[in-house]
Amino acid sequence: MSQECLFCRIVAGEIPSDIVYQDGDFLAFRDIEPQAPKHIILIPKAHIASLAALTEQQGGLIGSLIMLAQRLAEKEGIAESGYRLSINCGPEGGQVVPHLHLHLLGGRKLSGQLG
Repeated sequence: MSQECLFCRIVAGEIPSDIVYQDGDFLAFRDIEPQAPKHIILIPKAHIASLAALTEQQGGLIGSLIMLAQRLAEKEGIAESGYRLSINCGPEGGQVVPHLHLHLLGGRKLSGQLG
């Protein structure tokens, strides 16, 4: 955990969030600036700075994160109508918080671009 990381501080309970799921490895919460009616952020609880920092040994984590997003899309009622999953990597890729995270967006027809 990084004491300076916003998402690590959410995991630690230092910053309140609207948590929709958590287990030993992952946390999912509603985005405070949603880009769609349903906008959930899914993160590994372990601090990984970005997709680029993911090691070969951590590769299975992405599959688990996507499967969790699929279950949350069903729970949120957007699985049938459709949803978007997005992982931004690095500043030029649009990553704002330096902690690996997956955006789950849905609840309306999404344009070709995010936000």
